[in-house]
Amino acid sequence: MHHLLRGNWLSKAKEANSPPVNSKGSASKSSHYTSMVLQLADHLDKQDECFPHIHGNNTVSSSSLKKIYGELCSFVSFDSREGPVPGEEIGNFFLKCIAVGCFKKLQVVDLEGVFRPKLPDSIEKLTPLRYLGLRWTYLQTLPSSIGKLLNLRTLDLKRTYISTLPVSLWKMKQLQLLYLSEIFCCKFVPPRNNNTLIDIQTLWGAYVNEETPIKDGLDRLINLRKLGLAFQLILLEQKSLANWITKLNYLESLRLRSLDHEAAQASNIYLLPLSGLKKLSSIYLFGRIVNPVIMDNFPKSLTEITLSVSGLIEDPMPKLEKLPILRILGLYAGSYCGRKMVCSSGGIPLLRILKLWELEELDEWTVVEGTLTILRQVEIRSCNKLEMIPDGLKFLLHCRELMITNMPDEFKARISESQGQDWHKIAHVPSIIIKD
Repeated sequence: MHHLLRGNWLSKAKEANSPPVNSKGSASKSSHYTSMVLQLADHLDKQDECFPHIHGNNTVSSSSLKKIYGELCSFVSFDSREGPVPGEEIGNFFLKCIAVGCFKKLQVVDLEGVFRPKLPDSIEKLTPLRYLGLRWTYLQTLPSSIGKLLNLRTLDLKRTYISTLPVSLWKMKQLQLLYLSEIFCCKFVPPRNNNTLIDIQTLWGAYVNEETPIKDGLDRLINLRKLGLAFQLILLEQKSLANWITKLNYLESLRLRSLDHEAAQASNIYLLPLSGLKKLSSIYLFGRIVNPVIMDNFPKSLTEITLSVSGLIEDPMPKLEKLPILRILGLYAGSYCGRKMVCSSGGIPLLRILKLWELEELDEWTVVEGTLTILRQVEIRSCNKLEMIPDGLKFLLHCRELMITNMPDEFKARISESQGQDWHKIAHVPSIIIKD
């Protein structure tokens, strides 16, 4: 933090009767809590006055505990130890403080990285809570009482082992941002004809299958800005899903992963034209695109596209080159199955980052002078049939990094410094990284 900004914040912290904060965000070791604490950061530092309250057998009286933490507004823990101890200690601290009447003004709780914190049922008493961060906690269940946190705006469950959400979750009418664990397939099954969560703006990492109602279920969520789903659906259900997505007029970011019945491999993915989504800026598609014509109808507002296992037979560049403000493009494993790729003059004028990963059939890549004029970063990874660096790379004068990963020895030999046949094409690039 800039020293002037930090000085200003320290001044305001003192005015608010909170303890001084050091450069790491924790209470200064030389300070003592002489008044109520408003923000608490647990750094597992034995010099912090809060350490015995959270991690020790502190016998501080209920009245003293309430005096210190009665006005607490935010609590963040950086206890990343493994094993059951961190979760138990955090759980006991919360249980004790809630029991004596603390935390009645608590609005932010962030336990990211704390191994399986034991959230007490009395968490329901934290009614002012607006943010609950449980990312990377490997938590397996949530207390059903969480549904009584009616002021909660953000619930972050990414990288947890929670596979089923408590029914009480649907009572959270104020919830706006919900992050779930996509890898562990956290099922998202909203009740039919239920008005809860209709104002949610972010639904990320949800797992959808035949148990998830789309009509009068998912399709009631029309105010989404960010949507990330993994799904196992037959074509008929995918069509209902695609129809709902076209009606998300506020959508800015879309991530879809279509999985087979064992959730191990990519499956078919069906979409309707997205040209009507005028605010959509980022799209990630994992799965074989059943109707590639949708790429002719990508919205002009897109700035980032990632395609993986798409199974495209035709060169996607002629369609992608029509996107005027595209800045990041990733063509990953199996996204394009053809042999030739051509970047035409004037195409993708604002592209900054291009990644070509595991395009197994690609053997010829042409970059015409006048295209990719401000490209900054290129990565070619595991394109084993690609014979050489395109001649046109010598025209990319703004390129600052070229990364070559897991490419054949013959390819790498062609770009060896000063001696390779293709070295003159990339000699102007300041950073050239070759690795396996």
